[in-house]
Amino acid sequence: MARKVTTRRKTINTVFAWMIGLLIFFPILWTILTSFKTEAQAISDPPVFFFFDWTLENYAVVQERSDYMRFLWNSVILAGGSTVLGLIIAVPAAWSMAFVPSKRTKDILMWMLSTKMLPAVGVLYPIYLLFIKLGLLDTRIGLTIVLMLINLPIIVWMLYTYFKEIPGEILEAARMDGASLKEEILYILTPMAVPGIASTLLLNFILAWNEAFWTLNLTAAKAAPLTAFIASYSSPEGLFYAKLSAASTMAIAPILILGWFSQKQLVRGLTFGAVK
Repeated sequence: MARKVTTRRKTINTVFAWMIGLLIFFPILWTILTSFKTEAQAISDPPVFFFFDWTLENYAVVQERSDYMRFLWNSVILAGGSTVLGLIIAVPAAWSMAFVPSKRTKDILMWMLSTKMLPAVGVLYPIYLLFIKLGLLDTRIGLTIVLMLINLPIIVWMLYTYFKEIPGEILEAARMDGASLKEEILYILTPMAVPGIASTLLLNFILAWNEAFWTLNLTAAKAAPLTAFIASYSSPEGLFYAKLSAASTMAIAPILILGWFSQKQLVRGLTFGAVK
């Protein structure tokens, strides 16, 4: 009897999980389908789902109108650069808070997290003026720094959580054997926290890739990533839904593929230390 109840519960949980997954995935599916429609079919009422005249015209127009590879390369540089730079800063900070905590460590962590609650538009004007003064407006370096800073609290928090699961006695033993601070972090701590670090890198890369507010306000042409590529299909003449969907599909395809192939590593890292 207990086995039947357990099986029924698993079935219900599985069905419920699939329903939530399909609900979340539906907007992405609809965007992909719309990208293969004509503009008239894209705005038809009632909407058409699968039974329409499939066309690649929107993708051809997008390729002719915009230099997709330039936007893609900018996104890779900005997301990758901000992720690596954030990790270089966050690992020592998380190590210090996890293994050499002070009375204010938790307060500092909460303060760092609270900065994520600050409306970005509230600091746009001073940052914009600062970028003009320093010559960083519409540059990859400037955007990389901004993307790193806005995601740094999340990186530190995640790494801090992972590091706390590692027994401090292991690091103490390494120190007794003569390991320096650099060797302790690089050769002892980092290999033990690889799953957590990998998931942190992936999450930060995704967040930086999807960032739109700062990339749209601090770039014009030279450093514009794929978010600006999508926004370019909204014009005063109106929204071109089919072409906008094609541009959106081309922008999200690389990150969807990355997420698909790295999902096991991401789940493993996010559950790192959950079971002792």
